[in-house]
Amino acid sequence: MTKNLTKEQELFEKRSVPRAILELAVPSVIGQIILVIYNMADTLFVGMTGSDAMITAVTVCMPAFMFLSAISNLFGVGGASVISRALGVKDTDRAKKTASFAVWGCLLTSLFYSLGAWLLMDLFVNFLGGSHPAIHGYACQYLMITVVMGGSVTAMNTLLAHLIRAEGCSLQASVGIAIGGILNIALDPLFMFVLLTPGNEAMGAAIATSLSNLAALIYFTVVIFKKRKRLCLNAKPSLKIFRNGIPLDVVRVGLPACLMTLCENISYAILDNLMVSAGIAAQAGIGVAKKVNMLAHCIVRGMAQGVLPLIGYNFAAGNRKRMRSVVLLSGSMSVLISILCMAISLTFSTQLIGLFIQNASESITFGAKFLQILCIGAPFSACAYTIISFFQATGCGGRSLVLALLRKGVLDIPLMFVLNRLWPIFGIVSATPIADVLCCITALSLFVIFLRKHAHDTAKKAETLPAAEEPQPAAIGR
Repeated sequence: MTKNLTKEQELFEKRSVPRAILELAVPSVIGQIILVIYNMADTLFVGMTGSDAMITAVTVCMPAFMFLSAISNLFGVGGASVISRALGVKDTDRAKKTASFAVWGCLLTSLFYSLGAWLLMDLFVNFLGGSHPAIHGYACQYLMITVVMGGSVTAMNTLLAHLIRAEGCSLQASVGIAIGGILNIALDPLFMFVLLTPGNEAMGAAIATSLSNLAALIYFTVVIFKKRKRLCLNAKPSLKIFRNGIPLDVVRVGLPACLMTLCENISYAILDNLMVSAGIAAQAGIGVAKKVNMLAHCIVRGMAQGVLPLIGYNFAAGNRKRMRSVVLLSGSMSVLISILCMAISLTFSTQLIGLFIQNASESITFGAKFLQILCIGAPFSACAYTIISFFQATGCGGRSLVLALLRKGVLDIPLMFVLNRLWPIFGIVSATPIADVLCCITALSLFVIFLRKHAHDTAKKAETLPAAEEPQPAAIGR
């Protein structure tokens, strides 16, 4: 084994749990924060136009754009889990084939989605809540560039971050995300206010987003090429990637992550549609409130993604004590950060919304009230997301699927319609934190049951792989 790979093994197996979490999670959290900031940057710069219609157009397209993340998560989270567990039992060949399957699966699926978005553009935009004549045209422009033209680039960018993080390269994964985010912030004003004529700000924001994602993809490609002798990651096409249960294992673990993102976007699309009757001001307000509230969720997501390989590796290696320590410490950190974000949102809701809506319009009032409601669910969501990610890391697709659907879809969508009748407009938003609380309770129950069942510090390595396949000893790396 090479020196670098020995260090990576030491990180997974021997380094103190707090230090290992910091080395893996901090770069991931920073990358997610930058990701949120650049998502907010689009809204911030579009908000400078003073047009509620343009702000709403960009925000209603967010679910369609984020569906690309659902595709990435299907193959990225699933692939990262299988790769980390394969490395835990020293099965390098399985890790390589898994990486190849994830790359080709993500590329082809994202291309198919982009084609569908192009063919059904008008219907798609209307479904997302962009049916109003003042909004529809702007939304179509934004969707065409970010999803139809740049969709596969965005999906592959996120996928590669997942896969190289699975092999211990958390810093490089986060640098790629940071490059895309920082470049997007720099390009937004250039395209929106300098290169394009007034009235095309939404198009300018879309171009900046797509170009920044392209730059990040180029960075990941260079990193993988330079580390090709040490990483399992490859894109070599072969029928062998469909053998030994690899597709099933990837999809079984990745599907809950995909559905969670998909249901989240469907949920937000329904929320936006229910807000249509309240007017453009309410739509603009909820769009901005969702983005501000996203900060706490993305910190938690960064923490979970960072430690996922560490959990999966130690689960496969049979070190239950280290695995539990990682989950409990990282989960506690996520909840504490979410509580802090909740306190800030409750105290400074008007000021936070005012950063993105420049004119003193009714949309600021709506946005502030919506943010105060949404942020209450942050600590509960942090706890639930930590446990969902844990089940993904350990290959427990069934449990993570149940929790993913509970968190977004099964609970909050019916609650939106019920609560809207009891408390018009604001009841729609209240469904989100209520669903977070109920999902958190369920997640904790399943987690306790799992720990009792797997209480010992040793385990059969074969349980980390499909039953038909026995792990083959191999070194990590070539």
